[in-house]
Amino acid sequence: MDTNLLVYATDASSDKHAAASRLLERAAEADSIQTLQSLGECFHVLRRKRHLGLGLARTTVDNLRRLFPIVEHRLDDLDAAIAVVGAHQIAFWDAMLWATSKRAGCRFILSEDFQDGRTLDGVTFVDPFNPENAKLLDLALPSINGGSP
Repeated sequence: MDTNLLVYATDASSDKHAAASRLLERAAEADSIQTLQSLGECFHVLRRKRHLGLGLARTTVDNLRRLFPIVEHRLDDLDAAIAVVGAHQIAFWDAMLWATSKRAGCRFILSEDFQDGRTLDGVTFVDPFNPENAKLLDLALPSINGGSP
């Protein structure tokens, strides 16, 4: 999950809070990972744009990191990201997220910031708020407690 989804899921004032919270719950039950980069960016957004205090922002990120295995970027991810920036004109930090997720074996990145439906070297960018992606999300993320998605 990209940073924006983490922020929506933790910010009850967001109009996307309920949908993002449900996605987060479903992803936590699935074979999902979270990048260290997205957690760091989430902390930054919670502090700077949502004006949370240091303690609350830290607690929020600590709670998120307990939900998923955390994958850090490596030097080869930097090389892959730079290559993708040059070849596909993707913003650098988005390319780092892609490279780290790809190396971790992810098939999908949930984000509303990428070109929805684009596949880059086996990783597909999915806007989870696009109703046309509901079936794909149902296949990728299990329902909670065996109930319907």
